[in-house]
Amino acid sequence: MILKGKVLVVDDEVHIRKFVTQLVLSLGEPTILEAGNGNEAVAIYERERPVLVLLDVNMPRVDGIETLRKLKLLDPDCTVIMLTSLVNRQTVEACLHLGAVAYLRKDNPPEDMESRLRKIVDDCFEKDPKEASPP
Repeated sequence: MILKGKVLVVDDEVHIRKFVTQLVLSLGEPTILEAGNGNEAVAIYERERPVLVLLDVNMPRVDGIETLRKLKLLDPDCTVIMLTSLVNRQTVEACLHLGAVAYLRKDNPPEDMESRLRKIVDDCFEKDPKEASPP
């Protein structure tokens, strides 16, 4: 499937946002939105309503778990993939329990990340292809 629509990439590290953006762009023709922290992410989500959010777990001020909570309050149907370099099972389970569709390890090789991201996106949007496109 070809990913279209707005995708929000949230990470406090610019180089990680750029790297994840390149991965997302390899999946189609999305419009990329970026946020450097949780508060920015919530504001951008509220204004832009992206079809997909890639959200870092560990960020200063407002972490990814709290940001996920806020996004789900704002839009219970938002599609969020958590980004992590930690494999803390408790954190991953908490994110999935809060409504994240999956998590993506940032410390995997780029080709593995791209393959996993493609599978996650296919699984999320193949049921209703309209969801992966702008309204």
